[in-house]
Amino acid sequence: MPDRPRQALRPAFRGWRARRPFWGGLLLALGGIEILLTEKASLKVVMHIGMQGLAGYLLPTLMVLLGLLVLFNPSQRLFYSITGILVTLGTWLTSNLGGFFIGLLLGAVGSCLTFGWLPDQEPRVSRRKRREQAPAAAGGVGAGVGAGRSRPSPDVP
Repeated sequence: MPDRPRQALRPAFRGWRARRPFWGGLLLALGGIEILLTEKASLKVVMHIGMQGLAGYLLPTLMVLLGLLVLFNPSQRLFYSITGILVTLGTWLTSNLGGFFIGLLLGAVGSCLTFGWLPDQEPRVSRRKRREQAPAAAGGVGAGVGAGRSRPSPDVP
Protein backbone atom coordinates (compact mmCIF):
# COMPACT_ATOMS: atom_id res chain seq x y z
CA MET A 1 0.00 0.00 0.00
CA PRO A 2 2.78 2.57 0.65
CA ASP A 3 3.87 2.32 -3.02
CA ARG A 4 0.67 3.93 -4.35
CA PRO A 5 1.35 7.54 -3.27
CA ARG A 6 4.89 7.29 -4.58
CA GLN A 7 3.66 6.08 -7.97
CA ALA A 8 1.19 8.95 -8.21
CA LEU A 9 3.77 11.49 -7.05
CA ARG A 10 6.29 10.79 -9.79
CA PRO A 11 4.01 11.56 -12.80
CA ALA A 12 2.76 14.66 -11.00
CA PHE A 13 6.34 15.91 -10.55
CA ARG A 14 7.16 15.13 -14.18
CA GLY A 15 4.14 17.13 -15.33
CA TRP A 16 5.09 20.05 -13.08
CA ARG A 17 8.70 19.93 -14.31
CA ALA A 18 7.62 19.82 -17.98
CA ARG A 19 5.72 23.12 -17.67
CA ARG A 20 8.74 25.19 -16.64
CA PRO A 21 12.48 25.61 -17.37
CA PHE A 22 13.36 23.27 -14.53
CA TRP A 23 17.03 22.57 -15.28
CA GLY A 24 17.81 26.21 -16.01
CA GLY A 25 16.34 27.42 -12.72
CA LEU A 26 17.97 24.61 -10.78
CA LEU A 27 21.44 25.30 -12.23
CA LEU A 28 21.09 29.03 -11.60
CA ALA A 29 20.15 28.42 -7.96
CA LEU A 30 22.93 25.83 -7.50
CA GLY A 31 25.46 28.28 -8.95
CA GLY A 32 24.40 30.89 -6.39
CA ILE A 33 24.62 28.37 -3.56
CA GLU A 34 28.10 27.30 -4.65
CA ILE A 35 29.30 30.90 -4.77
CA LEU A 36 27.85 31.57 -1.31
CA LEU A 37 29.71 28.55 0.04
CA THR A 38 33.02 29.70 -1.41
CA GLU A 39 32.63 33.05 0.35
CA LYS A 40 33.44 31.26 3.59
CA ALA A 41 36.54 29.58 2.17
CA SER A 42 39.58 29.98 4.42
CA LEU A 43 41.98 30.70 1.60
CA LYS A 44 44.26 33.67 1.05
CA VAL A 45 42.65 34.10 -2.40
CA VAL A 46 39.34 35.25 -0.94
CA MET A 47 38.73 38.91 -1.66
CA HIS A 48 36.15 41.24 -0.21
CA ILE A 49 35.10 44.39 -2.06
CA GLY A 50 32.87 47.15 -0.78
CA MET A 51 31.23 47.40 2.60
CA GLN A 52 32.68 44.33 4.28
CA GLY A 53 32.14 42.33 1.10
CA LEU A 54 28.40 43.03 0.92
CA ALA A 55 28.31 42.61 -2.86
CA GLY A 56 30.00 39.23 -2.47
CA TYR A 57 26.99 38.01 -0.53
CA LEU A 58 24.29 40.02 -2.32
CA LEU A 59 24.88 38.79 -5.88
CA PRO A 60 24.90 35.03 -5.13
CA THR A 61 21.80 35.50 -2.98
CA LEU A 62 20.13 37.16 -5.96
CA MET A 63 21.20 34.21 -8.12
CA VAL A 64 19.49 31.77 -5.75
CA LEU A 65 16.39 33.97 -5.65
CA LEU A 66 16.25 34.26 -9.44
CA GLY A 67 16.67 30.49 -9.81
CA LEU A 68 13.74 29.89 -7.48
CA LEU A 69 11.64 32.52 -9.26
CA VAL A 70 12.32 30.76 -12.57
CA LEU A 71 11.04 27.52 -11.06
CA PHE A 72 7.93 28.93 -9.42
CA ASN A 73 7.03 31.77 -11.83
CA PRO A 74 8.06 30.62 -15.33
CA SER A 75 5.93 33.23 -17.11
CA GLN A 76 8.61 35.87 -16.41
CA ARG A 77 11.52 33.61 -17.40
CA LEU A 78 13.03 36.03 -19.94
CA PHE A 79 13.46 38.82 -17.40
CA TYR A 80 14.81 36.41 -14.79
CA SER A 81 17.27 34.83 -17.21
CA ILE A 82 18.67 38.15 -18.43
CA THR A 83 18.97 39.43 -14.87
CA GLY A 84 20.49 36.09 -13.87
CA ILE A 85 23.26 36.24 -16.47
CA LEU A 86 24.08 39.84 -15.53
CA VAL A 87 24.25 38.99 -11.83
CA THR A 88 26.26 35.85 -12.60
CA LEU A 89 28.80 37.85 -14.60
CA GLY A 90 28.98 40.34 -11.72
CA THR A 91 30.13 37.60 -9.37
CA TRP A 92 33.33 37.37 -11.42
CA LEU A 93 34.60 40.48 -9.59
CA THR A 94 32.79 40.33 -6.27
CA SER A 95 32.80 36.67 -5.27
CA ASN A 96 36.17 34.99 -5.73
CA LEU A 97 36.08 34.76 -9.51
CA GLY A 98 32.51 33.55 -9.49
CA GLY A 99 33.04 30.79 -6.94
CA PHE A 100 36.30 29.69 -8.56
CA PHE A 101 34.56 29.46 -11.98
CA ILE A 102 32.23 26.62 -10.93
CA GLY A 103 29.34 28.81 -9.73
CA LEU A 104 29.93 31.19 -12.61
CA LEU A 105 29.57 28.38 -15.15
CA LEU A 106 26.53 26.88 -13.42
CA GLY A 107 24.80 30.27 -13.33
CA ALA A 108 25.63 31.09 -16.95
CA VAL A 109 24.45 27.73 -18.26
CA GLY A 110 21.30 27.90 -16.15
CA SER A 111 20.48 31.40 -17.40
CA CYS A 112 21.03 30.36 -21.01
CA LEU A 113 18.84 27.26 -20.61
CA THR A 114 16.11 29.39 -19.08
CA PHE A 115 16.31 31.98 -21.86
CA GLY A 116 16.07 29.33 -24.57
CA TRP A 117 13.17 27.36 -23.05
CA LEU A 118 9.95 27.38 -25.09
CA PRO A 119 6.74 26.64 -23.17
CA ASP A 120 4.45 25.71 -26.07
CA GLN A 121 6.73 23.21 -27.72
CA GLU A 122 5.49 19.66 -28.17
CA PRO A 123 7.41 17.00 -26.27
CA ARG A 124 10.15 15.31 -28.24
CA VAL A 125 9.50 11.84 -29.58
CA SER A 126 12.33 9.36 -29.28
CA ARG A 127 13.87 7.79 -32.37
CA ARG A 128 12.51 4.40 -31.45
CA LYS A 129 8.94 5.71 -31.32
CA ARG A 130 9.40 7.59 -34.62
CA ARG A 131 10.64 4.40 -36.30
CA GLU A 132 7.68 2.46 -34.94
CA GLN A 133 5.21 5.14 -36.06
CA ALA A 134 6.64 5.55 -39.58
CA PRO A 135 5.41 2.21 -41.03
CA ALA A 136 2.08 2.57 -39.25
CA ALA A 137 1.61 6.10 -40.65
CA ALA A 138 2.37 4.88 -44.16
CA GLY A 139 -0.43 2.36 -43.78
CA GLY A 140 1.62 -0.44 -45.22
CA VAL A 141 1.89 1.36 -48.57
CA GLY A 142 5.42 1.36 -49.80
CA ALA A 143 6.61 -1.11 -47.21
CA GLY A 144 8.41 -4.09 -48.61
CA VAL A 145 10.48 -5.05 -51.63
CA GLY A 146 9.88 -3.08 -54.79
CA ALA A 147 7.97 -0.35 -53.04
CA GLY A 148 9.02 2.31 -55.55
CA ARG A 149 7.64 0.45 -58.59
CA SER A 150 4.15 1.08 -59.79
CA ARG A 151 2.06 -1.88 -60.84
CA PRO A 152 -1.00 -1.63 -63.00
CA SER A 153 -4.29 -2.30 -61.33
CA PRO A 154 -5.84 -5.69 -62.20
CA ASP A 155 -9.14 -3.98 -63.18
CA VAL A 156 -7.53 -1.80 -65.88
CA PRO A 157 -7.37 -3.56 -69.33
